[in-house]
Amino acid sequence: MVDDRWLVVLDIDGTVLKEDGEIAPAVVSAVRRVRDAGHEVMLATGRSAALAMPVLDRLGLTPDYLVTSNGAVTLKRDSGAPMGYVREFVETFDPRNVLSTIRESLEGAHYAVEDQDGVYQFTGEFPDGTLGAASERVHFDQLLSVRATRVVVISPAHPVEQFLAIVERMGLHRVSYNVGWTAWLDIAPDGVNKATALEKVRDLMGIPRERILAIGDGRNDIDMLRWAGSRGRSFAMGQAPDVVKEAAQNVTATDFEDGVARVLDTF
Repeated sequence: MVDDRWLVVLDIDGTVLKEDGEIAPAVVSAVRRVRDAGHEVMLATGRSAALAMPVLDRLGLTPDYLVTSNGAVTLKRDSGAPMGYVREFVETFDPRNVLSTIRESLEGAHYAVEDQDGVYQFTGEFPDGTLGAASERVHFDQLLSVRATRVVVISPAHPVEQFLAIVERMGLHRVSYNVGWTAWLDIAPDGVNKATALEKVRDLMGIPRERILAIGDGRNDIDMLRWAGSRGRSFAMGQAPDVVKEAAQNVTATDFEDGVARVLDTF
């Protein structure tokens, strides 16, 4: 292990993983080269742990930590655990007020609540594969009693900009929210995001803030990119919204142009 190793943090969807679900060979090669050089390459994602693990396998990574659920759940490597990781930090909140507020403002929306074990309870319809196998359709009122690590709201009837405008008007004071792909809202515990989780990881690993590199493409990456770029390095993907690009120090190519590989090949 190199004494001057970096902590390299990669988002999953739209960053290492293209929209079609593929990972470019150039990205896999670049990630493994940086890993083999002795640096710590890890993932920080909005996905639940169960949906993030297969991506680690595809990249050939076994990092000490894995940040999931937009920072609400951080896992630590444990070779004796069934999936190779155990939950190290879990942040939860009471979703009742935020669910009630959103339901009043977004007619026809669909809801899912993730608990501390990564199990989703949901109402309505969600695209195949977005919630994982551990999910159960329930009545809306049952969502109110779950201690949540995340609330997910999708509203197919609303265009993205209209959806964003409605969300802004809600005044969600007690939680942090990040909008992902089309009309998709992730709501995390107040003050919890990828950056807060990663700062804990960085401190535990003893890696200086000056040796942080982060790459992401979504609104849920903004805090992470600002955190990394304040003293280290940060890159937004080429297809990222302008607000995400503005949060990063630099902009790389798109996911379909192997943007991650282009950054890591010059690392």
